[in-house]
Amino acid sequence: MPRRDHTNVNQGTKTLHDTPPAMMSDHLIRHTTLRQLQIFEASVRFGSFTRAAEALFLTQPTVSMQIKKLADTLGLPLFEQVGRKIRPTEAGTELYKSCRQIFATLSNLEVKMADLKGIKTGRLTLGVITTAKCFAPEILGEFCQLYPGIEVALNVFNRDQIIDRIKNNEDDLYIMGQAPVEQTDDIEAFPFAPNPLVVMAPRNHPLVGQTNIPLKRIAEEPVILREPGSGIRDAMLRLFDAQDLRLKVRMELGSNEAIKHAIVAGLGLSVLSLHALALEGPDGPVALLDVEGFPIMRKWYIVHPKGKQLSLVAQAYLDFVQGIEPKIRARLLDQWPDMRAFLDPATV
Repeated sequence: MPRRDHTNVNQGTKTLHDTPPAMMSDHLIRHTTLRQLQIFEASVRFGSFTRAAEALFLTQPTVSMQIKKLADTLGLPLFEQVGRKIRPTEAGTELYKSCRQIFATLSNLEVKMADLKGIKTGRLTLGVITTAKCFAPEILGEFCQLYPGIEVALNVFNRDQIIDRIKNNEDDLYIMGQAPVEQTDDIEAFPFAPNPLVVMAPRNHPLVGQTNIPLKRIAEEPVILREPGSGIRDAMLRLFDAQDLRLKVRMELGSNEAIKHAIVAGLGLSVLSLHALALEGPDGPVALLDVEGFPIMRKWYIVHPKGKQLSLVAQAYLDFVQGIEPKIRARLLDQWPDMRAFLDPATV
């Protein structure tokens, strides 16, 4: 008599959830690496192999080689050349979407793992506008003294680049001189410290020591501007445009340090954040001018995308920065007591 098989017929039907990962199609898992995907994602985001290489601290030949390997693995071209720029093909666009999902998942995993470890360890990545680099490291240093086990990264960019990074959610938090509400309303912005914009001149300039200098008089002097996209530049131009004054622009420079050197060299006047003179102090080679309409009182903001889940470390830094305003205000008043009418909260 034939032996009867009592095996349940349903056991022969397996769903995707029953299939071990090792039995699934693993071509991409075996032939691609996270580093290749990171290089590809950066190349798409920057629209340039050269800029991607700079951002990832790689050589351009290395980036090109890894992109070629990735394209060979997928069997499709990932980029096409358009003039001097590159843009993703249809296959590249689909891969870019998947890369963003993969990296978002890994980022969320990293946040959860860091939270399980507690605030004693973890990583904090800050995106800082160029003007803020004169004081952001000092704040970060004080925070790291409270939490010495935390690894930090400080990325410095101009305003337009910071806005792009916010949209791409590339950092934990951002420090800006003006909340980018006009470019994107999908943000949370918290003011945390005064950021007065002042007119600077070389110490030996004939206007130094004069009071209530008319704005028209400043328009007669050669002026050094920040680069296009700078919030300081925009604020300065709005003030002069409001009085129909045309500036005599001698040059544009992309950093506070370069502008200060140009001022000392007698190349012109400029408008910068008062924080830019924190190291030199009131007796350095750069002097402040008493000009009508100045200082332009602004705030520093700490920003993150709306709805972003902050790690314990990022939340701790956000709380720390929001509580540091009295200390920052006191430091400025200690160096420039003449600014009390603008910096003292009791008189503002």
